[in-house]
Amino acid sequence: MLVPWNKLLSIAVISFSLIAIPFQGTYAYSEGILLIKEMENDDVLELQNDLKKIGFFEVTPTGYYGDITFSSVINFQKSYNLLVDGIAGPQTIGMIQSLKEIPIGQVSRGGVKRDKDVLLLPWFEKVNGLFNIGDIAVVTDIDTGITFQVTRTYGSNHADVETITSEDTEKLKTIAGGEWNWIRRAIIVEVNGYQLAASMTARPHAGRDDQKANAIVSRRSGGYGKGQNLDAIKNNKMDGHFDIHFLDSRTHGTNRVNQAHQQMIQKAYNFGK
Repeated sequence: MLVPWNKLLSIAVISFSLIAIPFQGTYAYSEGILLIKEMENDDVLELQNDLKKIGFFEVTPTGYYGDITFSSVINFQKSYNLLVDGIAGPQTIGMIQSLKEIPIGQVSRGGVKRDKDVLLLPWFEKVNGLFNIGDIAVVTDIDTGITFQVTRTYGSNHADVETITSEDTEKLKTIAGGEWNWIRRAIIVEVNGYQLAASMTARPHAGRDDQKANAIVSRRSGGYGKGQNLDAIKNNKMDGHFDIHFLDSRTHGTNRVNQAHQQMIQKAYNFGK
């Protein structure tokens, strides 16, 4: 029996569609893949490209799962409260895939949204006049995505800032890993309509919350001895202030540019592009 040509065409189309179905979908990795150190394949290359898109991979993807990829996966897992083992399994890859579908410019590390470009502006020529003493700013830590508010209270070579509330102080301490430290951290500072690449140390110093601001006091925080009490915001459960650096800003102690801070500022800027 002869079958009309139009029916044959319909059967062919249906058959082709059924065959093609297993290859459709957004899952770009090999099914059930588990990526670990020293692997080298297309799945690793896909992982690196996806991590780069969402801000966790800053070098050229190669397809080799080395130390850089391992550290990138660790940082991603920490940021999204996943099992921190450096292995890209279904849970980690699934989270990465869900984030990469968000349009660029609407998501940053830790799921923090942004609606404008992050600017790399010099401290002395620009930022010092944008971020004035008394101004309130929103700080976002790149690695954790935690956001909190600060006020600039002191500083000339860079911004000396203080948290506004005790809740802001708790967020800062969480960022620090539960213990104050001098580690430089890449941050984005939003102030007066600008989002600026910056770096901070989560270590309050040179002040006491229980004493009058600017008075001469002893036993100031951070190992500082007797001197002016650089703590202007009271009842925020933080003794003293902490530092925020911008492009080409300097430390107060040496009057020199600190390269560790500058590296973190560049990290924040590259992340915010």
